[in-house]
Amino acid sequence: MDRDHEIVKASVIGIVGNMLLVVFKLIVGFVSHSIAIILDGVNNATDAMSSIVTIAGTKLAARRPNKDHPFGYGRVEYLTAVVIALIILVAGVISLRESILKIIHPGTPSYSTITIIVIIVAIAAKIVLGIIFKHYGDKTHSEALVASGVDSNYDAVLSAGTLVVALAQNLWNINIDGVVGVIISLVVCKAGIDVLRDSLSPIIGEPEDRELVSKITRYVSQFPDVHDVHDVILDNFGPNKVIGSVHIKVPDTMTARQIGVLSRRIVKGLQEKFDVTLTVGIYTENATEKYEPMHKKLDEIVKDSPKVLNAHAFYVDEQAKTCYFDLVVDVEADARAEMEHIVSAMKQAYPAFTYDVQIDTDYAE
Repeated sequence: MDRDHEIVKASVIGIVGNMLLVVFKLIVGFVSHSIAIILDGVNNATDAMSSIVTIAGTKLAARRPNKDHPFGYGRVEYLTAVVIALIILVAGVISLRESILKIIHPGTPSYSTITIIVIIVAIAAKIVLGIIFKHYGDKTHSEALVASGVDSNYDAVLSAGTLVVALAQNLWNINIDGVVGVIISLVVCKAGIDVLRDSLSPIIGEPEDRELVSKITRYVSQFPDVHDVHDVILDNFGPNKVIGSVHIKVPDTMTARQIGVLSRRIVKGLQEKFDVTLTVGIYTENATEKYEPMHKKLDEIVKDSPKVLNAHAFYVDEQAKTCYFDLVVDVEADARAEMEHIVSAMKQAYPAFTYDVQIDTDYAE
């Protein structure tokens, strides 16, 4: 699948569809003197602008990495979604102002049968565009297309509001044009805020995909001599650019050559199977079971500590009399205090050893 081509194709469909709706709604709005229809048409114009922004963002994101941006430009797509959110917000604020003025200085809107038909067609068109954007957004993992799909779904609801205005005017001679315009504007503003929040989230940093972490863990665990897998960290540099690391536990009897070959096989397999680039860190495991009671004691202490999620990478250096292990602590807990508690309990049980502890964080959602 040519991802960029699919995104551009969906965006072009959005531009054509929305511009046709703009022409329809502006003509009908001016003829019927309806601020709600005119504002709905303006909103469709911003949707067309959003699709243009999506195309530009896709082209920029596809630029090859260089010395200034060695990880590529993939995150530009997230910025594209932010721009779309801001366009939606600006349209909502402008529409709100015009709607309030319409309440203060009401006109006399009129809606013909043709006008109502055009509004119904607009509702159907926005539903279809929303489905198209969502389909291509999910298919290509494009935040910008997903945002456009959400916006189209809101637009269908807003056009339905305009239909209510027309029916109220024709059936009961009640002018609720300005009021519905205010409601439409507030809904548009809310849509903009929601899209902005979702767009900023991957830029700020989201929890890792637990399902993907689980798949990577299961896959790496299948390699010979890998006795455990921990600390899968994934950093998103764009929809198709995931870089990170994974730690594996291997017997301390393995040679550097054997570990090197194993690491290369894991890295290559992860790239081919999951399209992720991970470096492999090494934890060693005592080949003898001599320190298994000590390990079990650590597990018992951790089990009695609710804010400590787990302990791993346990290893005892017999010559240095040092015990190594990692603690995964709840992100909202006092990690140092939890570590000191665990180390204190271990020293009471095994005072002849010193303890070298690494604090880890569970980054998955």
